[in-house]
Amino acid sequence: MEWQLALVLIFGSLLVLMATGLPIAFSFMLVNLVGAFFLFGGKAGLWQLTLSMFSSLATFSLQCLPLFILMGEVLFHSGVAPLMMDSLDKWLGRLPGRLGLLAVAGGTTFATLTGSSMPCVAMLGDVLVPEMEKRGYKKPMSLGPILGSGGLAIMIPPSGMAILFGALAIVSIGKILIAIIVPGLLMACLYACYIIVRCKLQPSIAPSYQMAKVSILEKLAALRYILPIAFIIFLVVGVIFVGVASPTEAAATGAVGVFLLAAAYKRMNLEVAKKALIGSTRITVFIFMILAGAMAFSQVLAMSGASRGLVGAIMGLPLPPIAILIGMQIILLVLGMFMDTVAVMMITVPLYLPIVHTLGFDPTWFAVIFLLNLEMAVTTPPFGVALFVMKGVAPPDTTMGDIYKAGLPFLGCDVIAMALIIAFPVIALWLPALMH
Repeated sequence: MEWQLALVLIFGSLLVLMATGLPIAFSFMLVNLVGAFFLFGGKAGLWQLTLSMFSSLATFSLQCLPLFILMGEVLFHSGVAPLMMDSLDKWLGRLPGRLGLLAVAGGTTFATLTGSSMPCVAMLGDVLVPEMEKRGYKKPMSLGPILGSGGLAIMIPPSGMAILFGALAIVSIGKILIAIIVPGLLMACLYACYIIVRCKLQPSIAPSYQMAKVSILEKLAALRYILPIAFIIFLVVGVIFVGVASPTEAAATGAVGVFLLAAAYKRMNLEVAKKALIGSTRITVFIFMILAGAMAFSQVLAMSGASRGLVGAIMGLPLPPIAILIGMQIILLVLGMFMDTVAVMMITVPLYLPIVHTLGFDPTWFAVIFLLNLEMAVTTPPFGVALFVMKGVAPPDTTMGDIYKAGLPFLGCDVIAMALIIAFPVIALWLPALMH
């Protein structure tokens, strides 16, 4: 069978199954079963598929994923997050668009604790949008900062998508988690700069309002909800950076730290623990099923000759490597407009990684660009998942058009960040180079 036909049959079958509404994991499994039977030799192929799926999940590095998910679930169900938002609010002062800046600060902080975009968008929207509406903020400045900042969870460790990429691409998860720190903070700074400049040029979009004076003593008292976060961040990121712990061990210390933090604030009880454990188990099983299917899917592609043929065809194009890289990102962005980010990753990584290695790109640097693209996909019309989460927490008179318009300037900031990372790879590779 020609590789072009194999590629069309395999991908076409997968897309058709997903279009019918069949869950992603089951779509992968069905394509894998048929592909393994015909390509690997009947029953022997199915046995090989089973062994491949087992070995893809039975790895130490993947154990960090459920622990990072557990951290976010504990914070969400314990209600610690709103306490932190109130504390950050006391330190912002009278900056233009201060509630938008609070969304950026909150999104960046919670990204270091949850590892998932959707809870961040939901929590920030639930806490901040009513206050913004009450203060007269227009929708571009009440919805936009939350959409942009909520997506930062993909670009700041512990990022669940970064862990998935590392497992799927067989790239150091620790290096990826450290590499996304500076790009994530760069994006937060770009958001903050846009908010300040826009509010200076167009004050009506975020009217200033009289604030109750916050004394130094009140600010210092608020630190009891902020400083512990720095310790949790060290337990997760710092121990990886200094070489004391692997990502899995860091996830364990972070999970213990979050449980202790919730207990210290008297927010931990049996009900919270039960909800957090059930929620994290449900999400982990869902992700692991998809991951097992995607890993086997990459083997089916390889056995069919589709991966090798596609790499050869792309390498034969009369284009410089950077043009191929940009083309890959455009394809990702288009797919992200219509598909879930996990599905986009699982479909494209098995195809993209052979091309990346052949072109000689640093896989850690490529991972950062790839993840930034997925962050954009979360807020890209028409079907970015964060857009619909935002619709659920926005005021009743908010239309999807309002949400689309509010998110576009922050997508522009993402494009600037991506261009800078492509032009200056050191932005992503500086911190990993310092790791012990």
